[in-house]
Amino acid sequence: MESSKPDSPMNLKKLAIRCLLSCAAAALAACAPMTAQQWEYPVGRARLVLPQGAWESLDTANEAVTLLPEPNGQISLQTRLVALRGAQGQLLAVLRVQTNRTNEREPAVHWTGSCPPQQGVFVDDVTAGSRVRQDCLRLKRWVHGTQWLNQNHPAFARALQTHGLTLGQPHSHIHHHYTTASGAMVTVDALIDQRLLTPPVRTNEDFLVAGRPALQWGHDLARAVRVSTGMMDGYLAIPPFPFAAPGS
Repeated sequence: MESSKPDSPMNLKKLAIRCLLSCAAAALAACAPMTAQQWEYPVGRARLVLPQGAWESLDTANEAVTLLPEPNGQISLQTRLVALRGAQGQLLAVLRVQTNRTNEREPAVHWTGSCPPQQGVFVDDVTAGSRVRQDCLRLKRWVHGTQWLNQNHPAFARALQTHGLTLGQPHSHIHHHYTTASGAMVTVDALIDQRLLTPPVRTNEDFLVAGRPALQWGHDLARAVRVSTGMMDGYLAIPPFPFAAPGS
C-alpha cells in the first residue's frame, strides 16, 4: 500500500490537531497557580494553602460541637496549628484553623454565640447579630503578654502554651469566625509579628494610618474563608502578609 504524502490532507489534519493539543497544554500550564513556594496542609474538609515562607505544621486535633436544634446532634471539626519562622528561626506568626471534618451538611443549624463590641478591639459583625449564621472579624492591634489571649481566646492560648510558642516582638491578633445555616464552620486565629502587618512609623500621620494594612489583611482573610466554604475541596488560601519578613 502506498504511504500518504507528507502534505496530504490527512497528514495536515493530524499535524493541526497535534499543534492545538500542544497549545492547549501550554496554556493550561501558564494558567496554573504557582505553588512551588507555598505550603499546603489538609485541615478537615479544607485545603489550607499558606503564603510564601518557612511554615511548619505543629498539631492537629479533632473535636465535636453541639448541633442545635437537635438535642443529640453534633458537628465534627478538625483543627490544625501552623507556625511561620524567620530567616534566623524566630517565630513570626502562628495560625490556628478549625473547620468541618467532612462536606456533610445539615438542613438547618442554629449557631450560638455573638460578635459583641470590645474596647481596644476592632470588631466587624457582617451579619449584624444574625441567629442563623455568623461572620465576625476581630482585630487587636497590640497584644501584650498572655493574659488577654487567655481571657478572650482560651483554646488558642492553650495551644500556644502546649507548644511553647512565644513571639519575641510586638504582635497583633486577628480572629475570624464564620458559620452558615447549613452547618459550615471555619474559625481562624492568627497571632502575627506586627512587622508583617504594619509599615514603619516615623510621623504622626504614619501612626494614624499604620493599622490599615492589618485591617485589610483581616478583610482579605475573611473573604478567603467565605469562599472556602463554597469550594468542594475547601480551598482556603491565607493571603500574603502586607510586608516581607524581617531579614528576608
